[in-house]
Amino acid sequence: MAPLVLITGASSGLGQALAVHYARAGWRLALVARRGESIKSWLNPYEISTDRYQIYSTDVTDTQAMQHMAQACMARQGVPDVVIANAGISIGVDSSHPEDLDVMARILATNVMGTAATLGPFIPAMVARGSGTLVGIGSVAGIRGLPGHGGYCASKAAVISYCESLRGELRNTGVKVVTLCPGYVATPLTQNNGYIMPFLMQPEAFAEIAFKAIQAGCSYRVIPWQMGVVAKVLRLLPNALFDKAFAGRPRKPRSNSV
Repeated sequence: MAPLVLITGASSGLGQALAVHYARAGWRLALVARRGESIKSWLNPYEISTDRYQIYSTDVTDTQAMQHMAQACMARQGVPDVVIANAGISIGVDSSHPEDLDVMARILATNVMGTAATLGPFIPAMVARGSGTLVGIGSVAGIRGLPGHGGYCASKAAVISYCESLRGELRNTGVKVVTLCPGYVATPLTQNNGYIMPFLMQPEAFAEIAFKAIQAGCSYRVIPWQMGVVAKVLRLLPNALFDKAFAGRPRKPRSNSV
């Protein structure tokens, strides 16, 4: 039987690109999104056989629903070989505005708790089998805090740390934990950014590199490599220089709802 990959946030963007790449590589798909009909809308043109995928209409912020989804997936399709916690949202916040705190809570619930709610239910079965790969999608934005991006940067920093902790917990179990940190990718999450996005990638190019990194079991990878260099520089940059470099940088647009 062909290997199985489960991908959250599969309705568009990186999730869609990853699903298409895995399908073309011969994998079976378990596709998760709040709106399952959105997945069907892009699946049809690719003519992927219906016996090669299942769609699960589940919100990653609903931890109980995610437990049920995982059980349903394993009952219908078996224990996945790869689980990719890709679902995420990005929106500008200004925490001096009380209404933005609700937006920030939604960002953290989706990006952080959604990652744990996605990976956690599959851990016991993967450990019992002695194999599997859990993938968390971080971001270069999780390396340093950027003005106007407090919610998103904080959430992705948490994802990176969570995956690192999980990797230590699962050491010697046969289960790998992979952290992928995209730079700028042309998806709905970045389309409203009002500033220059260096090394902007197409989602298909990201998916190709991500697939190889996951297959290789890389513990941590920044994509593309050029942003990896930027990430290393940002880590080492003294606070005074970092603050000066990003002073006056345009902020991501705020919103009162997500």
